[in-house]
Amino acid sequence: MNFTLKVWRQKNAAAKGEFKEYPVTNVSPDSSFLEMLDIMNEDLLHKGEDPVYFDHDCREGICGMCSLFINGRPHGPGEEITVCQLHMREFNSQDGGVITIEPWRAAAFPVIKDLVVDRTAFDRIQQAGGYVSINTGGIPDANAIPIPKEIADKAMDAATCIGCGACVAACKNASAMLFVSAKVSQFSLLPQGQAEKSRRVLAMVNQMDEEGFGACTNTGACEAECPKGVSLENIARMNRDYFGAALSTEH
Repeated sequence: MNFTLKVWRQKNAAAKGEFKEYPVTNVSPDSSFLEMLDIMNEDLLHKGEDPVYFDHDCREGICGMCSLFINGRPHGPGEEITVCQLHMREFNSQDGGVITIEPWRAAAFPVIKDLVVDRTAFDRIQQAGGYVSINTGGIPDANAIPIPKEIADKAMDAATCIGCGACVAACKNASAMLFVSAKVSQFSLLPQGQAEKSRRVLAMVNQMDEEGFGACTNTGACEAECPKGVSLENIARMNRDYFGAALSTEH
């Protein structure tokens, strides 16, 4: 397969970026999208040109580093996959056509270079309250604290969030509500997270606002594009916890 890659190039956050086109030829349908980018960069290096910078790490759909906006969708075509799990056979119908590749576009995710963005805003949100500080002692027996399976499953579903930022990229307001609500829910649903429940949700939501993320649009684009299927139910839960905590703090 042959493609023209329309790639966003930008030296840093302060520089003015632009799209540049690069041809890639004889691409195997079994190649991953990142392997295809590696091939493109090898060609650029052979020509003495600066390679395109993009994030990647595990290449197993776990870390969330491979955050690219492909043909107008976070992580590209396909359902509940990250870019590293995306294969070129998904683009069979576009053979000979153009694939557009952009970084996440959000004020809270400034561009570092090309397709790499600074997502440390997520780290600061988690540092504000995404932890449990109680002394748990040694490893307890699995049945020491009975937790209904339905609740345990919901907490685990929230904890599957990998912090890739696809929810922010998909939202027209660049909201981080789905990410923050997942990190709040994974603790607030369990007994171990109850001691700091109110302080946690207030601190994390306030930090989210300080980072410059937008308000929730209620359109559900975040859930639709989440590679781990994190539910909007978490946002509703976080809102209830937040308003309850805010009211109890005022009085």
